[in-house]
Amino acid sequence: MPGASFAGQQDTFLNVSKGELVESVRRCWSSLFTPRAIAYREEKGFRHEDVSIGVAVQEMVDAKAAGVMFSIHPVTGDKNRILIEASWGLGEAVVSGAVTPDTYIVDKKTFEILEKQIATKKVEHIRDPKTGKTIHVEVPKERQNVPALTDEEIKALARYARQIEQHYGTPQDMEWAIDKDGRIFILQARPETVHSTGSAIVEQRLVEEKEGEVLVRGLPVSPGVGAGKVKVILNVKDIDKVKEGDVLVTKMTTPDWVPAMKRAAAIVTDEGGYTCHAAIVSRELGVPCVVGTGNATEVLVNVDAVTVDGGKGLVYRGIIKAAKEEEFRAPAVVEAQMMIPTATKIYVNLSIPEIADKVARETMADGVGLLRAEHMMVTIGKHPRKLIEEGGENLMVEKFAEGIRKVAEAFYPGPVVYRFLDFKPDEFLALEGGEKYELEAGHVGPNPMIGYRGQYRYVKEPDIFRLECRAVKKVRDEFGLKNVWVMVPFVSTVEVFREVKRIMKEEGLDREKDPDFKLWIMVEVPSSVFLIDKFCEEGIDGVSFGTNDLTMLVLGVDRNDAAVQELYDERNLAVLRAIAYTIKICEKYGVTTSICGQAPSVYPDYLEFLVRMGATSISVNPDAVKRTREMVARIEQKIMMEKALNVKPRIKIGKSFLEEVAFWKLIDDEA
Repeated sequence: MPGASFAGQQDTFLNVSKGELVESVRRCWSSLFTPRAIAYREEKGFRHEDVSIGVAVQEMVDAKAAGVMFSIHPVTGDKNRILIEASWGLGEAVVSGAVTPDTYIVDKKTFEILEKQIATKKVEHIRDPKTGKTIHVEVPKERQNVPALTDEEIKALARYARQIEQHYGTPQDMEWAIDKDGRIFILQARPETVHSTGSAIVEQRLVEEKEGEVLVRGLPVSPGVGAGKVKVILNVKDIDKVKEGDVLVTKMTTPDWVPAMKRAAAIVTDEGGYTCHAAIVSRELGVPCVVGTGNATEVLVNVDAVTVDGGKGLVYRGIIKAAKEEEFRAPAVVEAQMMIPTATKIYVNLSIPEIADKVARETMADGVGLLRAEHMMVTIGKHPRKLIEEGGENLMVEKFAEGIRKVAEAFYPGPVVYRFLDFKPDEFLALEGGEKYELEAGHVGPNPMIGYRGQYRYVKEPDIFRLECRAVKKVRDEFGLKNVWVMVPFVSTVEVFREVKRIMKEEGLDREKDPDFKLWIMVEVPSSVFLIDKFCEEGIDGVSFGTNDLTMLVLGVDRNDAAVQELYDERNLAVLRAIAYTIKICEKYGVTTSICGQAPSVYPDYLEFLVRMGATSISVNPDAVKRTREMVARIEQKIMMEKALNVKPRIKIGKSFLEEVAFWKLIDDEA
């Protein structure tokens, strides 16, 4: 996806024989649940149950040369330049950063080769003719400084890059290989994740070379300036030694290094090019990075502190004052400069309290439209029933309160809408005690999505629900953070909701006595649409559409079932009518309306539909906040112009135009 590349998150296996195929596929599937993959999804705000994996089984290319190419310059963002990196043998050496590759810059319009940087390529990954396995061998000296590609091959690859970008409609990051017969294979294409999403660095203050002693030089792959204590780490087992604000120096990174990369003020590697793992991830994280230095781990091993200029590829001795004063984190600077006011509030979805400060600073969101509770439960690691059994009620209250507090402080005075736990029974199984209190207790039904979850679970197990209520009350009362509101998920009947409100009231969460306290519900079940007027009368302040579940339940389609997946479409007229009707009824009762599903991030026309219908806020993942705010501003301006010129709108959503007159009249009549 444009905002999340999932670079290197799943395992890849090369030179697989027939006998190893099934086991290799199984290992690919299982890599969906490695700690690094789970952490990445949490960081990016993807629900684990919403992610599925398809394993591509491709013919193994006996590569003479291989590498990566971008249809946009990945550092400068120049849309007229194609960057190609190449090395001998399999492309794994380039992607992993095991080798500093040749770099070629090509004009996208004329395919003229503008620049060549030929590296000394000492290592190549090849297939061992005896064992059939992938091995790392030294490149013969006579080939080490020979270009891996001919001019004809460079231009042919560039043509493919432009064609693939045109096909997908967005800049692409591609992997390729050329076999020993000269045939070109395109192995993979995915969206470029920095400049194509609008999150690239627009303005930066760079350190002048005269201000300090340059210790090492490399490729400038992630702009910005970072300074801190040097931590030379050669083994992934030692990444815990990298503390917040340190400069990580290593030979190369892999996906397992991401936790340390997130803490680092800057990253420096011996190997790698513009498209290696360290380069891609550091750009996505907004961390200054220099790769391909050749000897940083040796030169910097006894240096106390350095300043890294990721825009020039330079590493200076000591902490340069200008850089320290800058405290450079590029996205934060950009967002502050480009803040656009909108009538529709732009909120952010969040799962991990620990990154709240960073997200608040970098997105400038108006608040948090969805704070998921599940990560806090996973952090504790035990089923809540087991916690209670062991006398750990206070632990759960304290942990949840601390997590909510971090987010509320980061976004204060903007609202933080905390969604109570919505674990489906099968999702509790991984926690300690899960088997006993879910499977053995008979809670895991044939279809967990419509099983024992949401508000119904709160009235059946009120002792667990009360702990969450106490955590919220603690944050509001003891910490004085009145910007914390709550949201009840999977609401289906008014009678159960009334009982949930009664429990909340007993725990001191009473919207009638405390006008600052707001109570929202999730609209995910069709009954909550048909009964929305009754819920408004019962007493709510806001609703938030969960488009994923709502679409599945309106259409009767499980989007995770490949046999019917093509029927799943959040833009189906039935789903749009459900949302439009709910918004209009809520307007009548003075109840705010929001959306926290992924549809607005994926479909611009969906966003326009929501704004036109009168949604008061849109909540999206952190990487989509800036883009969403810009689109909403344009839509609002468009609507004002239509009103000024008395022009009736004609909106295309999905495959067809809505019949405005009939559609709006139906909604207004119903409302």
